[in-house]
Amino acid sequence: MHVFVLGANGFIGSSLVRAILERTSWRISAIDLTQDKLAAVVDDPRLEFELGDVVERREWVDSRIRAADVVVPLVAIATPGTYVRDPLRVFELTFAENLRVVRACADAGTRIVFPSSSEVYGMCPDEAFVEDRSQLVLGPIVKQRWIYAASKQLLERVIWAHGSAGQLRFTVFRPFNWIGPALDDPPSKADGSRVIAEFLANLARREPIRLVDGGRQKRCFTYVDDGIECLLRILENREGRAEGQIFNVGNPANECSMAELAVALRRLFLVHGRTGSPGPEIVEVSGQAFYGPGYEDVEHRKPSIARVHTALGWEPRVGLDEALERTVVGYVENLRRRGSPLFAAG
Repeated sequence: MHVFVLGANGFIGSSLVRAILERTSWRISAIDLTQDKLAAVVDDPRLEFELGDVVERREWVDSRIRAADVVVPLVAIATPGTYVRDPLRVFELTFAENLRVVRACADAGTRIVFPSSSEVYGMCPDEAFVEDRSQLVLGPIVKQRWIYAASKQLLERVIWAHGSAGQLRFTVFRPFNWIGPALDDPPSKADGSRVIAEFLANLARREPIRLVDGGRQKRCFTYVDDGIECLLRILENREGRAEGQIFNVGNPANECSMAELAVALRRLFLVHGRTGSPGPEIVEVSGQAFYGPGYEDVEHRKPSIARVHTALGWEPRVGLDEALERTVVGYVENLRRRGSPLFAAG
């Protein structure tokens, strides 16, 4: 099988590329702006890696879509702070560029495995979100944080429409807070990035951990190895079991509040970062102050994974404590390798 991965140097993309090379005989074409996470495998003879911008290299991208058996377009802006500060940039890359890829796949007859987001459920009140039953509840237009979720949702609807018309083979998966080593590069400043990266950056700089609106919001964290195992099964598509499906890919057992997460990460960072007790304080800030007036939060986000378990026999195995510890250890090791000024050993 020939797999084409766009955004291959990101957290999910680099994890997927390495897993394909280690565990299958498949060939890969890949593109991204950087290649540091793929440095150990970039010269593998089964990997064709193009260093470049998907917008600027559209002709190259289209040729690989035509040549591939399946396309995984992992190009998007997935940081909540950017949703509020630069919504048009989020729209152009997350929606417009991916729409072009979806249409190219339909024209070429190439299967697409599309990474949507748990964000599409928005403020759904269900205890656990079910792919084809739960309502997708987004906030008012003035809350610009919803532009990412709206972009992903509309892309799902376009993909589904193409599939219903017999024009596109597809599977959509909705990741629920995948975490692990190299989740995000250490940011140089607080910027409203994904929550674990944000908290770890606070710890590395010995700054207070800031809990937005008290940290009462709950999320379910999925260790990346579990997520990638599911994604490999989706790509393999044995007996067509993933064909035309939408799957939640998450770990409903790994639910915790942001306040609980902050305490756990601080404890683990004190151990593995050797920064000395008691560590930075944990403070509360309002969502308006942290993100700006266009922000709106989600109280909980728990997946039902019955569908993916039934179809593919997949279930997550890594518990929350282990997932967080592996993530912290990887983050600290990455800082040390880089000689980062963010890291000051105690």
